[in-house]
Amino acid sequence: MEAIGYAEWRHVFKLDPDRELSDEALDAVCMSGTDAIMVGGSSGVTFDNTIDLMSRVRRYALPCVLEVSSLEAAVPGFDGYLVPMVLNTDKPEWIVGNHIEGIKEYGSFVPWDMTAVEGYIILNAEATAAKLTGAQADLDEHEVVARVKLADKLLRLPIVYLEYSGAYGDMDLVRRAAAAATQARVFYGGGIDSAAKAAEAAKAVHTVVVGNVVYSDLQAALATVPAVKSADH
Repeated sequence: MEAIGYAEWRHVFKLDPDRELSDEALDAVCMSGTDAIMVGGSSGVTFDNTIDLMSRVRRYALPCVLEVSSLEAAVPGFDGYLVPMVLNTDKPEWIVGNHIEGIKEYGSFVPWDMTAVEGYIILNAEATAAKLTGAQADLDEHEVVARVKLADKLLRLPIVYLEYSGAYGDMDLVRRAAAAATQARVFYGGGIDSAAKAAEAAKAVHTVVVGNVVYSDLQAALATVPAVKSADH
């Protein structure tokens, strides 16, 4: 897991294989000073569009990791693999079921030293990821903190991912939830569409993931990099 290098990341751009991004925009993103590129999405992700995006990103000298959201898009050649385990769903396939099927099918090919589990807590009920996984997104602070502690202290997962996907989260809740982790790296994603929001999130968590704004306002996306890098945590 340490081979991925996620423990050093402060800022990550998440790119969706199912969305169009020009070569000029991709160049700006990859040369922005971000710490890594994460490839993944909740829908429309295929082997072909994933390998196409990977091949475009691999021209740049920065880590490129795949967030494995479906077995069909499990593409070899990435620098690392992040596997979501949803901690606020009652659907077993999103906790361990899909993982077991993947290991049965591809276990002998998995680069285990470059693979890490993300304990996902999805907190925006309107997000595609929440609807897909049946996530119980209306959690109070006590329930969120309990799941962070489950991931961090009981399961000893290397990453806890607080995911608002498309909406900017309650940063007071995010801050208190993140503070409950003692060994896991805490990621935050959702609604980061300005330098100010990026800086606020960076003060609450270890790693800020920026996604949708890349496709709607590239300059705002690029501004999040120095905002995160200059924020204290």
